[in-house]
Amino acid sequence: MPDNVIDAQGLEKRYGTTVAVGSVDLVVERGRVHGILGPNGSGKSTTVRMLLGLAKPDAGRVELFGQPISSLSVDLLRRVGSVVETPSFVPYLSGRDNLKLLEIYTPGVDAESIATALDRVHLMEAAGRRFKTYSLGMKQRLGIAAALLNDPELVILDEPTNGLDPQGTREVRELIPELAAEGRTVLLCSHLLAEVELVCDAVTIFQRGRVVAHGLTRDLIGGKSRLEVRTPDLDTAEAALRTSRWASSLHREAGAVFIDGAGNDGTAVNELLVGHGQFASVLRPVNQSLEDVFFELTGQVTSDG
Repeated sequence: MPDNVIDAQGLEKRYGTTVAVGSVDLVVERGRVHGILGPNGSGKSTTVRMLLGLAKPDAGRVELFGQPISSLSVDLLRRVGSVVETPSFVPYLSGRDNLKLLEIYTPGVDAESIATALDRVHLMEAAGRRFKTYSLGMKQRLGIAAALLNDPELVILDEPTNGLDPQGTREVRELIPELAAEGRTVLLCSHLLAEVELVCDAVTIFQRGRVVAHGLTRDLIGGKSRLEVRTPDLDTAEAALRTSRWASSLHREAGAVFIDGAGNDGTAVNELLVGHGQFASVLRPVNQSLEDVFFELTGQVTSDG
C-alpha cells in the first residue's frame, strides 16, 4: 500500500492566456489532515478538481493510491469521498431520505451505511427532519455524510465552512480530526488561516496558482519563529545586528528588535551582541502563527470572508 494517497506532479491548467495553476506538485501522505491554503483565486479549487478528474490538466500527472487518475475505475472512486461545492439536496425530504436517493448512484449503499454516515456527522437525531429546516452547519454536515457513504479512505473537502455562521463552522471543523482519527486521509482546501492551523498537521500554501511552501504545519511555523532581543542600549544592539547575516530580517517594535526566522539562532545572536559589548536582558524565540508565515511568504494576508 503506497504511503502517498495523492501524488501530483507538474500540474498546469490554463484558461485562455490565464494560468490558473502552474507547475504544482502536491503530495499527501496517508493518514494526514493536509491543508491547501491560499486566498480566493490562488488555484486551490482548480487543483482539487484536477485531483478528482473533474478538470483535465494541460500538463502534469495525478496518482491516487498509487494509480494514475487516467485509469480511474469504479473501485478507485469508491475509495474517495468529496464535497467540492455547496451540497444540494431536496428541500422537502428528510436528511435520511435525501441520502436514500443516493443509493441509485452509489452501489453498495444500504440503510446501515446511511445510518452510519448520519451518526458519523452527528445527525441521527435530526435524520427525520426535512432538509429545509436544517441550519447551514447541518446542511454542510449532511453533505459530508453523503461523501462518507462508501466509507472512503480519502475525504476531500473544498471550503467546507464557506458561508457558515460561527456555530456551523465549529460543527464542521470538529468533524475533520474525527475523520482522521478513524484512519482516513483528509484533504482540506481553505482560505481560512485559523481553520487550517487548527486542524491540519500538514499544509501546502498556494499563491497565484503556484505552491510557495509545503510541509508539516509545526515545521512551517516553528521554522519561521522570530527572535526577540532586548538590551539596555537597543540602538547599539540594532546597529551591531545590522552588520550581521540577520540584517534583512530585522524590525524594531515596542522597545525590542525582532529577527524573523531566527528563533533557533539565540546562541549565535548572543555571541554577536557580546562581541559588541552588549548583554541581552531578553533573548527568546517568539512562535509565529500560520498567518505570520503566510504574510512573509506571499506578502498578503488572506481574508476570513
